[in-house]
Amino acid sequence: MSRAHDDENLAGAYERGNAMPDGSLRAWVELVASHVRRPAPSILEIGSGTGVFSAGMARWIAGSEVVAVDASEAMLTEARRHHPHPAVRYLRGEAEAVPAAADSFDLALLSRVIHHIPDRAAAARELARVLRTGGRVVVRTTFRERLDAVVYDHWPRLRTIDERRFPGEAEVVADFRSAGFALEEVTSFAQPVTASLAEYHARLTGRPQSKFTHLTDEEFHQGLARLEAAAGTEAPDGPRPVLERYDVAVFSLG
Repeated sequence: MSRAHDDENLAGAYERGNAMPDGSLRAWVELVASHVRRPAPSILEIGSGTGVFSAGMARWIAGSEVVAVDASEAMLTEARRHHPHPAVRYLRGEAEAVPAAADSFDLALLSRVIHHIPDRAAAARELARVLRTGGRVVVRTTFRERLDAVVYDHWPRLRTIDERRFPGEAEVVADFRSAGFALEEVTSFAQPVTASLAEYHARLTGRPQSKFTHLTDEEFHQGLARLEAAAGTEAPDGPRPVLERYDVAVFSLG
C-alpha cells in the first residue's frame, strides 16, 4: 500500500480531518451490515486507517468480532489511541498478506483503500483465502469514471491526479472475478461529513488525505483559499451539509 500513510503527521491529520458524524457512520455501517449473511460475524477490514469503521462495525453489528489490518504502524497507533474496542484487534499487515488463517472471516471491508493496493489481483486472491465460502467483500471507493468529490471543485488538478491513481469499475471487477468472486452489485451511497463548507474548510487545513501530498504547498494553499472564499458565501442561517458520495461494489465468494 501507499507509504504516504507511514508519515506520523499524516496519520494524526487523517484522524482529525476524516471524522464523520455518528449518524453518517452508522448509516454506512448499516449498509455494510446488510451484506452479512450470518449472526455474530467475523469481519476483516483491510486498510483500516485510524479505526473509525472498524470500531463502528464493532459497535453496531451485533456480536461481531473485527480484525483491522493496516500497513502503517502510524495509522495503527492512532487507531489504538482513538478507537479502542474490546471486539477489535488492530494488526499490521498488507492486503496481499493478511495475518490470519484461511476461512477466518464472513465479510471483508475495503474502505477508501483499493487505489493504494499495488497488486489488486493478489489482494483479491488473499481475500478469497481468508474468507469463508459465501463470504462477502465490500469495496467502498470512487471509481475513476465517477470522480466527483467536493475537493475537485477547489483543487481541480487533484481530479487529473486521481484519474491516474484510482482504478475503474471494470478493472476492479476483473481482479475479483479472477480470484473466484462473483459481483453481487455496484451501488452509490452518500452521507454528510460536515454541516457546512466552513466546517469542511476547517477539517482540510491539515492536509488530512494522502491525495494532498501530490500538490505543492502553493497549490494546496491556493485551493484552500478558494474553499474558504466559497465557504464565505454561505448564508450564516442556512449552510448546507457537505456530502461525500462513494461507489460500493459487493463481491461474494462461491
